[in-house]
Amino acid sequence: MKHHKHLRQSIVLVLTFFLAAWLGSTAVWAFTNWNSLTIEEIVFELTQPLTGTGNNIIGKYFLKCVAPAAAGSIVLIVLEITAFHSPVYDIIRTGFFAVSCGVLTGSLIYAWIYLDVGGFVENHGKDSSYIEDHYVNPEDVAITFPEKKRNLIYIYLESMEVTDSGVTDGGGFAQDYIPELTALAEENEDFSGSSRRLNGGVSLFGTTWTVGAMFAETAGLPLKIPLDSNGMSTQAQFFPGIVTLGDILEQAGYTQELMMGSKASFGGKEHYFTQHGSYRMADYNYAVSNGFIPRGYDVWWGYEDEKLFSFAKYELTQLAAAGEPFNFTLLTADTHFPDGYVCGLCDDEFDSQYANVYHCSSRQTAEFIRWIQQQDFYENTTIILSGDHPTMDADFTESVNRDYERKVYTCYIHSAAEPADPERSRQYSTLDDFPTTLAALGCTIEGDRLGMGTNLFSDRDTLLESDGEEAINTELTRNSPFMNAASGVSRDAVKVRDEIGSLKPKTKIRRNGAEYLRFTVEGLEQLADYDDEVIYVYFQIRNTDQLILTSPKLVRQLDGTYVVDVPIRNLDGNTEFTYMLRVFTRAGTIDLTDAESCSMDS
Repeated sequence: MKHHKHLRQSIVLVLTFFLAAWLGSTAVWAFTNWNSLTIEEIVFELTQPLTGTGNNIIGKYFLKCVAPAAAGSIVLIVLEITAFHSPVYDIIRTGFFAVSCGVLTGSLIYAWIYLDVGGFVENHGKDSSYIEDHYVNPEDVAITFPEKKRNLIYIYLESMEVTDSGVTDGGGFAQDYIPELTALAEENEDFSGSSRRLNGGVSLFGTTWTVGAMFAETAGLPLKIPLDSNGMSTQAQFFPGIVTLGDILEQAGYTQELMMGSKASFGGKEHYFTQHGSYRMADYNYAVSNGFIPRGYDVWWGYEDEKLFSFAKYELTQLAAAGEPFNFTLLTADTHFPDGYVCGLCDDEFDSQYANVYHCSSRQTAEFIRWIQQQDFYENTTIILSGDHPTMDADFTESVNRDYERKVYTCYIHSAAEPADPERSRQYSTLDDFPTTLAALGCTIEGDRLGMGTNLFSDRDTLLESDGEEAINTELTRNSPFMNAASGVSRDAVKVRDEIGSLKPKTKIRRNGAEYLRFTVEGLEQLADYDDEVIYVYFQIRNTDQLILTSPKLVRQLDGTYVVDVPIRNLDGNTEFTYMLRVFTRAGTIDLTDAESCSMDS
């Protein structure tokens, strides 16, 4: 009995020590590296697959947090075995246990306070209709494109802030780390009006990490999902109930591509952009399969921005040669925290590695813009540069005045629209980029609002200007039944599969000079019996187990049937595939048809 008691004491001691060492070092590591970490971001990222994460970050975490805790635990196990009966070790054991309990308790309390877990839990338990009250559904708005559609090049600059510029230009540092980007913003449009200080978008709650930021800038919404769900990690459930920039441009006949040096699967980017706009994913795997980089090449998050900009020139040349309007979206990565990635083009002008990486990114981006401006397609192209979110590197911004308002870098180049009041400096968030992007393409937007965003070229107030950042963030932290429903997160499935939906054989059609496969869907009129449950119906095509594309664009015909037109160019040369029809309900996702085989030429 005494032996078993000692064994239990040893197990409790080692486990307590490991948890204390692990959680303590994790808290120090996380809060040292992230200066704006939120519980909402943690919840989202924990529901995502790890595929595509930067190996160096995961490696550093294990090296600095897991490995020391494991090593200390092993040493403690050895001491428990060899010195268990030593009177001196009895005192040491008691000290170990007391310190471990103190560190464990302190880490939990510190994390609770730093992340404001109490406030999050309190607000999450309160319902707010703020998002629904201020949401403008693009389906209810007349959006008119110009007769000749403009191309769009949208570049997300990882962790790029106005802050990175010099104080004389509105930045937060004594020196300007991004002089080329500063010049571009001053020469083009950042909605600073008559002010000579750079302006940019505020990152509101739910938009402060890459996927949340991309979602905000293309949907005009914060990325909020039910706390108890991991639904966003599966393609079939990435907000099927909303209409985004990608959906609108796809409907207008745009070819769309998202290019990045990392794997698109990380964080749900692939799921979001393939479902909303049928984007082609030109990610790390695409670069390997197309021979851009050798198999096994792996630096930083996949491959560096120096290669990304080079490959982007090739992709843009191909898109322009096709003669159709295109949306080419680019996501950089070298300026990701911690400290950024030093490539062969980086200099050593500043004492800070991160500052040198920002400086290098500024030069590379400006050179890429100059190259675009020399191409024939630039005449009918709008370029948008936008930081995704403020950097999470706490050390780098430590010297920035705490009263300084940090905003993401924003620059609209060669826009088809001009501000209604050129003298007015706007207060805006990244949610406003959604309608503003369409306006920059020459679109007219009824009411000048989409999602929760406002067209910044108009004279209409943004939500930030009318309600203020603090009031908006308070509402955004609360539970939103509207966002829960739109997310497509499932609980209990509704049994409608056997009653609804049948697919007729496909036909080939031509529209706007492009070839499509048209599928006709019958029986969806029965969905009217489930008005309180049904959110969205969509059509999915797969080649074996690989997702080719998802199209939520089912268009009702006069005879009551629905059709879905699949661009043949988006099938990437696949001639054999399977297709199925699915419906999202407030309770779950239901397959309305079994997966059926299909040949493009049959």
